[in-house]
Amino acid sequence: MKSPLVTCAWLENHLNDPHIRIVELRGKVLPPTEPLPHYFTDRAGYEETHIPNAVFVDWQVDIVEPGSPSNDVASPDRFAALMGELGISSETTVVVYDNAASMFACRLRWVLRYYGHENVFILDGGWDKWRVEGRPVSAEIPQFNKANFKPRVNSALKAAADDILGGIHTRTMQVIDVRSPAEFAGTASRAQQGGHIPNAISLPRKIMVADDMTLKSPEALRECFAERGVALDADETVIYCNSGVSASYGMLALEVVGANNLRLYDGSWKEWGNDPRTPKETGA
Repeated sequence: MKSPLVTCAWLENHLNDPHIRIVELRGKVLPPTEPLPHYFTDRAGYEETHIPNAVFVDWQVDIVEPGSPSNDVASPDRFAALMGELGISSETTVVVYDNAASMFACRLRWVLRYYGHENVFILDGGWDKWRVEGRPVSAEIPQFNKANFKPRVNSALKAAADDILGGIHTRTMQVIDVRSPAEFAGTASRAQQGGHIPNAISLPRKIMVADDMTLKSPEALRECFAERGVALDADETVIYCNSGVSASYGMLALEVVGANNLRLYDGSWKEWGNDPRTPKETGA
């Protein structure tokens, strides 16, 4: 299996490769116990300095469908137009990074893969590791010729609420919640109701991240998953968070250790927790 990660050293050696587009998604998320707003994009930080030749994507606006209460993935036409403007064609190699331990970067990687573009990689350690290692930066905003991106929906990567309702009480679907322990228990929530999807496994995203903001080693991840009761050979694994961002990082981690049949619940808890018809559980 080809790794979905690239190192800072590899990227520095390919900064001027015309077949590669580097994409930054900088921002932050505040805990649900903080006053609103919780989500922020840092375009100003990008404009001040970034990895040379990197273009910027707003993780809150550019890759979501306008008006979606749970920040659902952008429509095929909307996403294709964005990629075309950034000079990303269906043949372009894409390397994505952020300053949030790859959480936003993984979301864009999932969206690209959902629209049939598999040639996309995460810069392991992202902006933080790049700066710590003293690698080159730039304030120049690159301009690229428009490209033709053809979206081809891969429905196998996306789960809906109805899919989960039909599978959570079977032995074939494994559901993983990568939110914080407080959100899983229901003592904090970004939706009207707190708690978690029945039978879900709590696997907080932060326990998959190493101290240097890289993804933990495959060996450490396997140990972590085993301790939590995560089956790597499940017939189907659905990962969720609040709006499908952190969950994409969980999907990456599971992919790295060889798990298959992974799907992301795009609506996640912002949809599930705001729907009075869906069952919920509280407690650890």
